[in-house]
Formats: sequence, C-alpha cells, structure tokens
Amino acid sequence: MLATGPRALLQDGGRPGLASIGVGRSGAADRGAWALGNRLVANDGGGASVEVLLGGLRVRAERDVLVALTGAPAPATIDGRPMGHNTLLPLPAGAELALGTPDRGLRTYLAVRGGIVVDEVLGSRSTDTLSGIGPPPLEAGATLPVGPSPRAFPLVDVAPVALPSDGPVTLRVVAGPRDDRLADAGALVATTWTASDRSDRVGLRLTGEPLRRRDDAELPSEGVVRGAIQLPPGGEPVLFLADHPLTGGYPVVGVVRDADVDRAAQVRPGQSVRFRLA
Repeated sequence: MLATGPRALLQDGGRPGLASIGVGRSGAADRGAWALGNRLVANDGGGASVEVLLGGLRVRAERDVLVALTGAPAPATIDGRPMGHNTLLPLPAGAELALGTPDRGLRTYLAVRGGIVVDEVLGSRSTDTLSGIGPPPLEAGATLPVGPSPRAFPLVDVAPVALPSDGPVTLRVVAGPRDDRLADAGALVATTWTASDRSDRVGLRLTGEPLRRRDDAELPSEGVVRGAIQLPPGGEPVLFLADHPLTGGYPVVGVVRDADVDRAAQVRPGQSVRFRLA
C-alpha cells in the first residue's frame, strides 16, 4: 500500500444476523459494486475488497494477481498505462496500480482474486466506522495478504453496468413506521434535497427546507435498518447507510428500497437528491 487517498477501508458482505447482540452488519456501502468486483475475479462467496473514497489509492503487487475495479469510475493506471473499470485487470508482480479522483460517484472498489485475508472479527473483515469493530482504516506502508485463488475461473471479461449519476439522484422510498409524525405527509418527496459534506458511511445527511413534525414528543429507542430515513429535531433528514446505528429515538419517516441504497452510497456532497414513493 503506497497511498490511500482520503480514506480506504476493507469491506466484505458484513456481519448479518448479529443485531440481537448489538452488532450492526456494516460491510460494503455499495453492495452491488462490491459483489460485481468479486464476480469478475470469481471469488467464491465474495472476498474482502478495498473500498476507496474519492480515489487516491496506490498499491504495488508483490506477486502476480488478478484484480477488478468497480463502483465510482476513478481514472486508473497500471505502471502509467490507462486501465478500465468493470473488467479483469492482470497486475504483475512489482506493478503499481494508481487511482485518480472519479468525476462522478464516491466509492471505488478494488477486488483481488483470492480476496484480502486479514483476521476476521465476528465472521467478517469489514471495518465498521461507527462501532470500531474490524480492521483499522488502511494506511500507507500496509501489506495486504491475498488468499489462494479459488477453483472457479472468471467467466466475464467486462460487465456493462451504468455509471453512478453525476446529476440529480432519485431514490425510491416507502412510508416509514413514523411517517404520521410529519406535519405534511408529502413534504419528504416534494422537497429537493442536497447531500451534505457531513455525510459518511453512517448516513447520507441531507440539507433543504426542514420538515416539520406534528409535535416534539420523545420516542422510545427502536430498531432501524439500512435505508431508514430518520428525522432529527432540526428537520433535515438522515438516510442511514452501511454503518448505521441499530436503534434510534428520532422518527423514521421513510425507508429507501434496498436496491437504491447502493445508489445513495455513491452520492457526492452537493448532489441533489429526491425521493419517489414506490
């Protein structure tokens, strides 16, 4: 690892099924992009990949490996030669892979055939930024061990997938369990929101005309899920992402469909976001 850019983390499919003991799933923020990378390199069950925030990653291979880049299309080179995304990339021993800053999207995934095999914590190699469970954020100078190649061979050379949007993003939403707390039930979908620079893997924070609640009554803490839209007292919603808390005391006024949460994870600060009832 020569450079990490703003932030690079190890992520896999996360820790599902542990909410009863207070452990969130975490895992890749854009699960679809992470899964596609592992499919390209034929990792059985999905291996741990590097989740790169806004590019800047530089790595050098210590042996011949096969890799794939998915998610936000950061300009990529191997020893100075331009390379594409969503395709298989041989990375010879001693070669350097470098990522620039993507012009759209937020998170790029580097998948390696064999997966990255650091020690598991509660069955996963994912970094949970909210709880601190899992491996620490990656740093320059780190060595990432790669596992043995799986039996399966790659069957797809190039995956023709749509690029993350660089314009307004519309997310499908269903009514939340506390949508009756809104003074105007249609205000959430009628408002054009802007992604805040305070967003992170915990949640996509939105700015815009604050939503009004019917009253300021407190709610007991209750379970929340990935995609839940929580309404803090200030009236600007937070859309929970991969490292969301397990419980919350603010009303959940909507829930984004799971397939669209991946798209939310690629929204950059300053982008417009709208919700559509579905």
